[in-house]
Amino acid sequence: MGRTRLERQSNTRLILNIHYFGDELVSSIGRGLCVLVGISSDDNANDVDWMARKLLNIRLFEDPANGKRWSQSVLDQRLELLCVSQFTLYHRMKGNRPDFSRAMQGPDAQALYGTLLARLGSLYEADKIKDGRFGAMTQVHIQNDGPVTLEIESPAQSQAELDKLKRANEHKAKSKKEEGGQ
Repeated sequence: MGRTRLERQSNTRLILNIHYFGDELVSSIGRGLCVLVGISSDDNANDVDWMARKLLNIRLFEDPANGKRWSQSVLDQRLELLCVSQFTLYHRMKGNRPDFSRAMQGPDAQALYGTLLARLGSLYEADKIKDGRFGAMTQVHIQNDGPVTLEIESPAQSQAELDKLKRANEHKAKSKKEEGGQ
């Protein structure tokens, strides 16, 4: 969530192909956003909420009524989102080799990525939120309308925000434990 790249799409179809024992079409969208999602080792539920709201509300599209650019969002135009997990967004170069140690590791990243998809679906229309297969080799075919590519990073959180999230998580864990014991 810390880092996301957006590609605004034209009216043509966007196709995400996952090679898994041959070509298999996993997801496709019409007009909307292709979102490459990078999750850092520091990301948490606050980042998920912030990023979901930003993705749905960022004004990247022209208003068809008056032609004004940069005035409508995915929500305004009822568009689709295709999210693709992309741990390589959190790389740094060590000499001539990329180092991905800043990216959140497998199971934790997959859980947070799933939380992002669920949050987008709860804030919008779940059937307009598409994704590929987490951690799979992907081939993404994109036809840009523009092109417009933005990199968006969730803001750093204060210690008070992190403490509040920690207390909320501890409360959830305690509630689950009490439910399981009854």
